Amino acid sequence: MTLRVDVLTLFPDAITAYAATSVLGRARERGLWELVVHDFRDATEDLHRSVDDTPYGGGAGMVLRPEPLARTLEGTPGLAHPVIALTPSGRPLTHDVAAGLATRGGFTLVCGRYEGFDQRVLDTVVDEELSLGDFVLAGGELAALCVIEAVVRLLPGALGNDSSSVEESFGEGLLEYPHYTKPPTWRGLEVPEVLRSGNHAAIARWRRAQALARTLERRPDLIERRGGVSAEERQLLEEWGVVESLGENG
Repeated sequence: MTLRVDVLTLFPDAITAYAATSVLGRARERGLWELVVHDFRDATEDLHRSVDDTPYGGGAGMVLRPEPLARTLEGTPGLAHPVIALTPSGRPLTHDVAAGLATRGGFTLVCGRYEGFDQRVLDTVVDEELSLGDFVLAGGELAALCVIEAVVRLLPGALGNDSSSVEESFGEGLLEYPHYTKPPTWRGLEVPEVLRSGNHAAIARWRRAQALARTLERRPDLIERRGGVSAEERQLLEEWGVVESLGENG
């Protein structure tokens, strides 16, 4: 089944240009997903094709009017659902959210601009809201591309090696282990001996221990969400001498 992604934006080229590159471009060529971009300025009816107006109650900036967005969302045949608005107040985009979207037949992303959406659009024609984090962008296009890439790369066949999406950061609720490549010595720093040993079982255990240790140090909230460190994981950390991070998080 091909994943359909609709995007409502005032800057269609920003979406289509990036979607033609790298992983997204190759996945589209393979028929794994399709992109349908809508310029909701096309749904305006005035001479100037206005999509924004001043906010009721005063204040700085402009607010996106509800009519063009609603006309586009309600008047587009085959529009993918759910309809997701990209807003700072939405639920955070996480690996689990992306994985959930990857199992659906499609979804629609609505890119905001200016001071944001008229609340009535969010209340009536949008199913949910997503946020990239606690910061503000000039518009939703970058956020939309982040959502699309996070989802598409989880589709079977999107990456050169499907195990890549499992082993990377957040795939098992952990940050990813550190990576090394040639040369074996650089600026006096050595590639860990185990990675050059050819012992694949030992390499797998080392990588797991490093992922656990890195997550304990940098994102203890992820460890807490997993229910802490198991006895087997503690033993693995001790085996590889990376027990410094254990304590209140262990």
